[in-house]
Amino acid sequence: MTRVAAAVLIRGGKVLLARRAPHKSQAGLWEFPGGKIEPGETPQHALVRELKEELGLTVTPGPEIFAHRHAYAHGMIELISVLCRCENAGDLASTDHDQLAWVAPADLPSYELAPADIPTAERLARGEWRDLLA
Repeated sequence: MTRVAAAVLIRGGKVLLARRAPHKSQAGLWEFPGGKIEPGETPQHALVRELKEELGLTVTPGPEIFAHRHAYAHGMIELISVLCRCENAGDLASTDHDQLAWVAPADLPSYELAPADIPTAERLARGEWRDLLA
């Protein structure tokens, strides 16, 4: 099983989504930014590394908020969503994505999401994250 960390970056009440570039697997699908958790890493450490590499972002990861498993044709992944605060979310650019968007949580289900990201999006759309910001 592959463990993957997904950042739930919230700014101004909106969540950051990234669309996978044409040269990537699942091209054109939207996802929460993040990546594989390397051996010896926590999901938080993986997000600090991945978001710096892919988006040039400096983040302060918080708690794990959701975790679930999804079976793809190539194997099972465990997606661990982590609430993150962004230190520098000005001009964003991505090496793995062709589009970035700040999306109201209620609008997340209207995006064509990667299958593993759908449960997190649905929970965010229902407002299950709000108490974590207190």
